[in-house]
Amino acid sequence: MSVTLFLLLATLCVSGAKGEDRKDAQTAGHVSVVIVGGTGDLAKKYLWQGFFSLYVDNVGKGNTFSFICGGLSPADGATPVFFEILKGLSCSEDVSQERCALLKDQFMRLSQYQQLKTLEQYQDLDKHIEQELSQEGMTEAGRLFYLSVPAFAYADIAEKINSSCRPKSGAWLRVVLEKPFGHDLRSAQVLTSQLESSLKDEEMFRIDHYLGKQAVAKILPFRMDNRRFLDPIWNKHHIERVEIVVKETLDVKGRIAYYDQYGAIRDMLQNHGTEIMTLLTMRLPKNQSSSEEILQNKLQILSSLQPLGKNQAVVGQYQTYNSEVQQELNKTTDYLSFTPTFAAVLAYVDEARYEGVPILLISGKKLDERVGYARILFKNDVFCVQNHHSVHCKPKQIVFHFGHGSLGYPAILVSKNLFKPVLEDGGWKEVKEQADVSVLGLPLSDYHVLSPAEPREAYSELISHIFAGRKNNFIRAESLLASWGLWTPVLGSLADTFPRVYPGGAENGAVLDVYVKGNELRYYTEVTIINNEATDGAAASGFQVMQGKFRRAEMVSAWAEELVERLAQDMQEAAEAAVRDGGVFHLALSGGSTPLALFHRLSHYHSSFPWRETHIWMVDERCVPLSEPDSNFHTLHEHLLRHLRIPYYNIHPMPVQINQRLCVEEDGGALLYEKEVNKLVNGSSFHFVLLGVGYDGHTASLFPGNKVEVNGKSLVALTESPNKPHQRMSLTFGAINRAHMVALLVMGKGKHETITQLSRVKDQPEKWPVTGVKPVSGRLVWYIDNDALLG
Repeated sequence: MSVTLFLLLATLCVSGAKGEDRKDAQTAGHVSVVIVGGTGDLAKKYLWQGFFSLYVDNVGKGNTFSFICGGLSPADGATPVFFEILKGLSCSEDVSQERCALLKDQFMRLSQYQQLKTLEQYQDLDKHIEQELSQEGMTEAGRLFYLSVPAFAYADIAEKINSSCRPKSGAWLRVVLEKPFGHDLRSAQVLTSQLESSLKDEEMFRIDHYLGKQAVAKILPFRMDNRRFLDPIWNKHHIERVEIVVKETLDVKGRIAYYDQYGAIRDMLQNHGTEIMTLLTMRLPKNQSSSEEILQNKLQILSSLQPLGKNQAVVGQYQTYNSEVQQELNKTTDYLSFTPTFAAVLAYVDEARYEGVPILLISGKKLDERVGYARILFKNDVFCVQNHHSVHCKPKQIVFHFGHGSLGYPAILVSKNLFKPVLEDGGWKEVKEQADVSVLGLPLSDYHVLSPAEPREAYSELISHIFAGRKNNFIRAESLLASWGLWTPVLGSLADTFPRVYPGGAENGAVLDVYVKGNELRYYTEVTIINNEATDGAAASGFQVMQGKFRRAEMVSAWAEELVERLAQDMQEAAEAAVRDGGVFHLALSGGSTPLALFHRLSHYHSSFPWRETHIWMVDERCVPLSEPDSNFHTLHEHLLRHLRIPYYNIHPMPVQINQRLCVEEDGGALLYEKEVNKLVNGSSFHFVLLGVGYDGHTASLFPGNKVEVNGKSLVALTESPNKPHQRMSLTFGAINRAHMVALLVMGKGKHETITQLSRVKDQPEKWPVTGVKPVSGRLVWYIDNDALLG
């Protein structure tokens, strides 16, 4: 390459460094840029465009360049692939087409492919750079190696660079490392130690591309520029909660080999989420350009975070993930991956300033929209008596909007009932013409909106910082290890937790909604949707409530959440009708785990249910003290009754313990319960009876082989279970079949075989007790979820 061409392409005299970081300022001379893994997906999508943008922005400013694409493949096959990538490069709108074409041609002339696999090939690269410098009579300014390769290759490549490719004295070396930086604390420590044996700390740039997003990079400057407004309210007395949310609509097909090792927490929260959290909560530095002061302030906030445990996190997995894992990793169909594709984590800072302020970090794949933001929601103590749409009564919040979503561009939004933000940075502007969109519950017109004057892609932004040697927006070893120290315990505690399965996209509904209870984070609903065999096409249409027939009776089928919702709705309608007609509703509930999701829905979503007029009866009970966890009444109390305002005299547990004895026949407990039913229930006909179905076809505590007559007159009987505790008390077929409505709830894949058998057998109550449930004049409705129905 001629001296003339290099002079034509002279570039980059960086002048942005300030204060403490001035020692890293760019010096004049030749710079060699080497992207190792330069034909990979990341390089193709972002890195070459980032380096080309840097080149375009700085042509004629003092440095010369060469660009080398390094890879494992031989040059004859990889070179055409590399130049196809370069053909797709583009310029910003402010560069004319003619100038862009010239710059693109020049950039391609400065670029070449080299195989970088062995130590000898790295030695050849060093010789090539030295020979180029000598032939053109250029002084070397530095070498920039970008390692766009898997993390396990970092240590080996760093050692090769150190031993064979270091620039001569006076020139700088910068090595860029992509995440993940380890898998847990121990692996991060090992990797850090390996890298430090080859590279100095100032030579390593651990890149987190979220720190290059303009709204994220603006967090600290915004806090400092507006501190006269923020200082009085940036504390526990005014902040209600902090949210850091990154939602994506895509799945992880094609990336399973990587993703299944890491999952949502390692992929997003341990790095991006943690960094954003520290920027929002750290003590403001006196000198924004001091990377050392910023590091110390980050470490201080990381050390103040309360430990994260299993109760501070919930995880989920989109429903087709397992089949994708089986296909891409060549696993058998019975293989189950516990890797979460969704995670929500609750954090607290153990400092007086933020005491009790919940910080939510949330990220997931296959959600309803692609958007990322950090929101500080403030308490609002204003109550508008008449005009509820007044700006004073609307949410008070500051949103750092990373991009995408309904807004579509990076921005900082400050609700107008807070303050009008200061604009001290000429790189940002106030948006006056606002689109008719809503952001987090407020129309855009209710915000002061600040946006970058010139949108820049995150990698382009960070590449310019790397070139300048500015380390403020990069991960230092100390904060990396501190972050892993925070996250490793919770990752270990979740290792054997099967994630909640969700359908994906808009069909998720409320399945992934979470709520904070003290220091714990929980899913708002306890129901789950499980159907790993469903396809993407089925997911969009399969989450519907269907009606049909089963064993000549009515049947409602749906996925678990919709099924429980429908059953709760039907139960409330029956209750309201009974109260309307007779002033009272008699409800008999069965034990077991199947109705727990229903109990949760009734207690949390049906505040208008007429509980004061409802009498709750037991379908069956185990012969154990009612205070013990094995008791059906104890389960009913913990999951439903204690959440309701229901008169205690409307609750009717079965008298299984009389005279300090359990289910002794001569104590007459069954007869006592029957008398109570006859006394309070008109015609001994319950308005609504909820039953389940066991694997052996039993219902209530009516088991195969029990001597309970289907047409007998007794309403309550002592029975025997094949499982412990063996003794039970149960409503009989006589009581069940008098009911106005009987609901048979069957859920879970484990019940599929039972449902299949029941679809074929005739009425055989001795062998299949549930077939004896045949209301005389009432309705029988089977509520069967799709897992039980379809398998």
